[in-house]
Amino acid sequence: MLALTQFTAFAKEHLLFTAEQKILLAVSGGKDSALMVDLFKRAGFNFGIAHCNFNLRGNESQRDEAFVKLLALNLKVPFYVTHFDTEAYALQQQISTQMAARDLRYQWFETLRKDNNYDFIAVAQHQNDSIETLLLNLTRGTGISGLHGILPKRDYIIRPLLFLSRQQIDEIVAENNIDFVEDSSNKTSKYARNKIRLNVIPQLREINPNLEQTFAQNITRFAQTEEVLQQVVTQIRSQIQQKSGDNFYFNIAAIENLTPKQLLFFELVKDFNFSYSVVTEVLASLHKQSGTSFYSSTHRITIDRTDLILSPLVNQSDAPVFIHVNENVINFYSQKITLECKASASIEKSLTKAFVDFEKLIFPLSVRFWQNGDKFIPLGMESNKKLSDFFIDSKISLPQKEQTPILVNGNGEIIWVVGLRQDNRYKVVASTKKVAIFELTK
Repeated sequence: MLALTQFTAFAKEHLLFTAEQKILLAVSGGKDSALMVDLFKRAGFNFGIAHCNFNLRGNESQRDEAFVKLLALNLKVPFYVTHFDTEAYALQQQISTQMAARDLRYQWFETLRKDNNYDFIAVAQHQNDSIETLLLNLTRGTGISGLHGILPKRDYIIRPLLFLSRQQIDEIVAENNIDFVEDSSNKTSKYARNKIRLNVIPQLREINPNLEQTFAQNITRFAQTEEVLQQVVTQIRSQIQQKSGDNFYFNIAAIENLTPKQLLFFELVKDFNFSYSVVTEVLASLHKQSGTSFYSSTHRITIDRTDLILSPLVNQSDAPVFIHVNENVINFYSQKITLECKASASIEKSLTKAFVDFEKLIFPLSVRFWQNGDKFIPLGMESNKKLSDFFIDSKISLPQKEQTPILVNGNGEIIWVVGLRQDNRYKVVASTKKVAIFELTK
């Protein structure tokens, strides 16, 4: 069987796994996964079979499950099955049914892998799947990373059939009388991927009968081009990007000198879920007023005088963290505040420490983010100051302001703008009998 030789050679060439490792096969029961099971069995590898029942095709879904279960039983390999209410999950997450099925199955596969000590999860995607992915990415908009199609190996996912085309799989399955079940949803053009498979690719094959071979060569070149680009981006990142806490700082003047600017800056920030269109808006606004912000689903880029600040979005509606009398460590997001009490202490000039008169504390204390209307009396002053004005006068950027913890007394008064300034009302004085030392650490 020539396919077996090609299969083992492909696995070895791409370092997918070793003969000693244990592989979990994702098996739907269709031609692709049925062939994958056959190849693993013929090669003598150690594997188990996992099947997802998405309950989307009525009796056909139950038929598929029964087929895969019987296949595993006949091969005497471990079998795992789960049932999903896929449509309910899609509705809850406000995503498509296909995306819901994808999320559910990969979450479950990873749980199985960890719980049962499998080294990798094998899925039966082939060359045509990779072509479809590339065309989908081009249609929806993509960076260069979307042009390499499907990779043979990524984290714990391996794709050992990428050396085969759809037509080759059909021929091998027929020649070797490999049993499988047909998924009727593959024949409908309801889904975007199916439209490309059923309508677009046949038209392209009329132009180029060797479509799969040509695309495989193109995908290889795209992947190599991406490697070169990432080497350049890594070098640029080391030159113009600085990290402080959870924030990244990009010098605006250095960004303006990038060529090509849009491509390189997009590569610098794409891992934070910024789209190419948002990157274009950012670059067109480099000299706008400080505080101007641009958003992804998870992060924000803010213009701040000479820099762009990339920071995680913070949900300020979250409840405060409370500090009770006997607690001495408070975790607040990525920051930690410790509390130590002493009969006396040498007062240090440190932004990361606050020395407070313990007897003025009303427990429980709380730590929260700033709120509109917050006021305090900065150390050394005698009158209230709006916290928003204090941030402006201190040249605190919007992301830093929104990530600054506020230590609040039980009576609602601010004790310490953590890491910046404590309140004058709570300072240590000559009559202080006990000192509470708060310290900020990351």
